[in-house]
Amino acid sequence: MTSTAADLRSAAAKLEEQLRNLPKVSLHDHLDGSLRPGTLIELAAEIGHELPSQDSEELAVHFRENANSGSLEKYLETFAHTTAVMQTAQNLRRVAKEYVEDLAADGVIYSEVRWAPEQHQEQGLSLDEAVEAVQEGLNQGMETVADQDGVIVVGQLVSAMRQSDRADEIVEVALRHRDKGVVGFDIAGPEAGFPPSRFADAFTRLATEMLPVTVHAGEGDGIESVRDALVSGRAQRLGHGVRVAEDISVIESDADSEAGEEVFQVELGPVARWVRDRQIHLEVSPTSNVQTGAIAGFAEGDAAELSDHPFDMLYQLGFNVGVNTDNRLVSGVTLSGELALIASTFDYGLGELADFQINALESSFLGHEEREALAGMILEAWQ
Repeated sequence: MTSTAADLRSAAAKLEEQLRNLPKVSLHDHLDGSLRPGTLIELAAEIGHELPSQDSEELAVHFRENANSGSLEKYLETFAHTTAVMQTAQNLRRVAKEYVEDLAADGVIYSEVRWAPEQHQEQGLSLDEAVEAVQEGLNQGMETVADQDGVIVVGQLVSAMRQSDRADEIVEVALRHRDKGVVGFDIAGPEAGFPPSRFADAFTRLATEMLPVTVHAGEGDGIESVRDALVSGRAQRLGHGVRVAEDISVIESDADSEAGEEVFQVELGPVARWVRDRQIHLEVSPTSNVQTGAIAGFAEGDAAELSDHPFDMLYQLGFNVGVNTDNRLVSGVTLSGELALIASTFDYGLGELADFQINALESSFLGHEEREALAGMILEAWQ
């Protein structure tokens, strides 16, 4: 008999507090999906933007309930509220500073925050001004954490929106700021119908200038989207990437193992084999993947649950997987909570959870020396 979602969350809650004190790595977290509810309410009031609720707890619940739609497109609709209050340099600085402080409070010591500057120009900010404001806020947050004897390093992933035609322009912004806080590039937004091949010239420019790339793929679209992210997007990591499991065939064997357990044969298709053999990192966001319907095709029942997630299969087969939040406000999660939830679901111990931190760190866009220094901190603490 499988555990219910309520049982899993109850078990995860007991583990979450312990994990909060351990150093962690976050590679897939959207700035505009991770505001504090109270900050969103305050900033919305200043510009006269109407929110579903003026109560912080009620607003957080509303976002979580809206996220449980089973649709990526519906999930993305909630960002109209958050981006509305992130149109000035002052507000971007505040949101970015609080973003760092909140991650540090959850034990994160390295993060790559992704956001799309093109969505923050409604009140006249240039792309460069928006990137500079966010970096100022990130710097302020890191300084605050350091003043409290904490450690956190945060780099920007500049995203271009797939449904617009500004990728070439956004690439140039990312390149101008690569030595000023920007560590990489991403494309975000609706996946289906907007393949990476649409931005082939932009990805060629990035490869020429050797700025690393992560691409949202294998979330809202299937295996061909993953293939295109690897070929046209030249992705070093895959944002989510969970639908790479569609390229894996699992065949139940007639024979039983000596332990009396079922034996399965697994065949990897060409895309899955490429991702596994070359250790292309999968930036998995468990709760978000359930909410957006990314794992609906793997569900045994009518509605997908976390136990249907192919995460464990991918991990057991040697794929390079990490655990992320995607959007902490929208999904109503923390990184410690996601790790605890996945541990409760798949019976992982601290050893496996530490593996996910090292996987993420080694796949990050940090330099080799910086990765080595943080890896020592992580291994010492988790051991």
